[in-house]
Amino acid sequence: MTSMKTLGAVSANLISSLYKLNKTIFKLQDIEAITGLKENAASDLAGKLIKRNIISRLKQGKYIIIPQEIGKDSKYIGNWYVAAREIVNSPDYYISYYSAMDMHNMVTHPVTKVFVNTPKQEYKKQKIAGGVIFEFIYISSKNLWGIKNFWVTKSEQVKVSDIERTIIDCLYRPQYCGGILEIAKGLWMQKQKIDFNRLFNYAVRFDRIVVIKRLGYILESLGLKDACYLNKLKSKINNKYYTLDPLLNAVETYKNLWKCIANISPQEIKQAVHS
Repeated sequence: MTSMKTLGAVSANLISSLYKLNKTIFKLQDIEAITGLKENAASDLAGKLIKRNIISRLKQGKYIIIPQEIGKDSKYIGNWYVAAREIVNSPDYYISYYSAMDMHNMVTHPVTKVFVNTPKQEYKKQKIAGGVIFEFIYISSKNLWGIKNFWVTKSEQVKVSDIERTIIDCLYRPQYCGGILEIAKGLWMQKQKIDFNRLFNYAVRFDRIVVIKRLGYILESLGLKDACYLNKLKSKINNKYYTLDPLLNAVETYKNLWKCIANISPQEIKQAVHS
């Protein structure tokens, strides 16, 4: 493990100064400001510190200090969600889909990818940092709502969709959360924390009929809401048929009043949440 004692004076001063400024995540400009080096020299210094496993690169021009107790881990990026926030480098984003489900304790499997919604066009593709896959999904600025700040460490917050918006997003794009059964399990796990009136209002505001149909089918299958609530949802649907779970083949479908090509039975949904 490389210690501060083995660093040169400039590097040691840089790292200690960053700690004093509480900047474990920092930019190339911070190196320039602290050391007085010009851009190219500051970039060269960063490269040397990366090779010595003192810092790790989050993206071009942005770095994170590797804690000494971690040892030689050139892929260290700290908290994944904080890293996602720093990679986006904009207030216009939120942690979404399966990652948001993880933050709301709605998953039973380890999360291996970070999903981020953002209107920043340059982040429409995947990015790998520290061996972690960050999936950036484009969303229009007008759809940046239903978001809350969430403490992911003792000192760091990130933006995440609230639990109701998380459900809405996942129902719209089940491919980003493992499918309808994963959504049903997450919804069941946190049913006491969900504001179902807000969920209804979000479904209407989101203005995608497929979301309302999938939501109604799941709630009815699980017996979570009464006929009055379900009828309010049904009043918003049309006669067009949508596939319940686009990740599965529609080999067999089940009749329902939600106009869904229901390739998962109500019984399968019940079994999934109780397994």
